[in-house]
Amino acid sequence: MDRLKGRVAIVTGAGQGIGAGVARALAAEGAAVVIANRTAETGREVAAGIERDFGATGAKALFVATDVANEKSVRATVETTVAELGGVDILVNNAVPTGGDGGGTRLENLSLEKIEEHVRVNYYGTFWGMQAVFPHMRKQQWGRIITMCSLNGVNAHRHTATYNSSKEAARALTRTAAVEWAKHGITCNVICPFAATPSWDRLVEFVPESAASILSFNPMGRPGDSEADVGPLAAFLASDESRYITGNTIHADGGGHINGVPFSFELPD
Repeated sequence: MDRLKGRVAIVTGAGQGIGAGVARALAAEGAAVVIANRTAETGREVAAGIERDFGATGAKALFVATDVANEKSVRATVETTVAELGGVDILVNNAVPTGGDGGGTRLENLSLEKIEEHVRVNYYGTFWGMQAVFPHMRKQQWGRIITMCSLNGVNAHRHTATYNSSKEAARALTRTAAVEWAKHGITCNVICPFAATPSWDRLVEFVPESAASILSFNPMGRPGDSEADVGPLAAFLASDESRYITGNTIHADGGGHINGVPFSFELPD
């Protein structure tokens, strides 16, 4: 399992959930992984777990405190990665704001503050990261950019407009980069995952009927596992084997996207 041996990856928001699972999957394939996370405690835990579980194969993991809502922080993370690990080959844009899906708010009641919070993390953070890694990838004529988006945005699920629209903006950005940067050997793809994450756990806790409805429409009837179900797809897209695949949106969601899944909870007028 060394498809990514010698490669260096940055995974934003890798302190938990899908980011942590993807980081571990990349490390299992031999990549050195930067855990770019705002919370130091969880970021260090993931990095330590990677070196504990995959260290025998030479895997490296480095926690770098990163606030993707801050341009200087994003660019500093890339600079630190290059200085400490010798380069950057893979960028996984995964970080989301605290609260993840926007908390459930009717469109007419949305505040500009909440919209800007999601745009800064989901769109600007992705944009800054892509810009920062581009010179390094262009120089070596090889790079892999993977952006985590959501069926929420593709299907326009109700009451999550901040999350939906900012994720769809990031998806369009990634697809545009695929067109512009293909000539430099850089592929840019999108994954829309469905996995058991803290956001999913909150939905199960607070709106169990909606969670049950989502699962009833999912052909596989379960949320995925971040490391075992989403991670291998990210590892493939980060590898040489995916060199002719770019600009795609791939759903790692147990088939939930085929007919769509309901987001059935309602809010009062």
